[in-house]
Amino acid sequence: MNIIVCVKQVPDPETPAAQFKVDESANKVVAAAGIQPTVNQYDSNAIEAALQLKEKHGGKITVLSIGTSQARDAIKQALSMGCDAGVLVDEPSLEDADAYQTAKALAAAINKVGEYDLVLCGRQASDWDQAQVPQGLAELLGVPSVIPVTSIEVDGSNLKVVRLIEDGIETLELSTPAVLAVSNEINNPRYPTLKGIMAAARAKVEVLSGADIGINGLSRKVKLLRLYVPKVESQVEWIEGDTPEDQAKNLARRLRAEKII
Repeated sequence: MNIIVCVKQVPDPETPAAQFKVDESANKVVAAAGIQPTVNQYDSNAIEAALQLKEKHGGKITVLSIGTSQARDAIKQALSMGCDAGVLVDEPSLEDADAYQTAKALAAAINKVGEYDLVLCGRQASDWDQAQVPQGLAELLGVPSVIPVTSIEVDGSNLKVVRLIEDGIETLELSTPAVLAVSNEINNPRYPTLKGIMAAARAKVEVLSGADIGINGLSRKVKLLRLYVPKVESQVEWIEGDTPEDQAKNLARRLRAEKII
């Protein structure tokens, strides 16, 4: 079974709020000094799901990412966990890509990689939280998709998957190839072994440019108007009273005056 896992490198979600800054003039997040970016957590679940499927059914796992040379670290982490190959799309024009550009580039890179049975993604990225890329990727590849997935079973060329819905769960059957976007309920990602880390350090990551996959001049569909940290202000008013009962009455009067009750 040939599996492609799409991963994204994101700012570490454990970054202290005091170190999170935004350059409003450039509409960009300023990287926190001394804190390295990390693999999106949902993508780690996708990596683990791919590894478990490989252990049951054999095959090859290729990790795919878009970014600068720094994104190699995300691919190397997946390789250290047990994935077989890594591909990086290093295209400067995609530095601030929207969901459409990202899905378009991933689809082009997947077609460049070759035949596949399954594409796994995280259900969403922790930086923008849009959850748009997996569905867009499936549409561009012309294959079925399911999101968010909590269980995957393989029977030949067919899949049985369980996904979360608003008021419960739903079991679906579909054929491969397909795109599945997994949620964190599906598994607990494994830690890399020392052997895996050493092997990943020696592994070569294939680097593709925009020209290599035919996406030069890809334009955004969404225009970012403003990126900023909202200012939160609050005012506190003490409700006085000689007794708790008086305080409750005075609170009720105050709320009624403000037409809250």
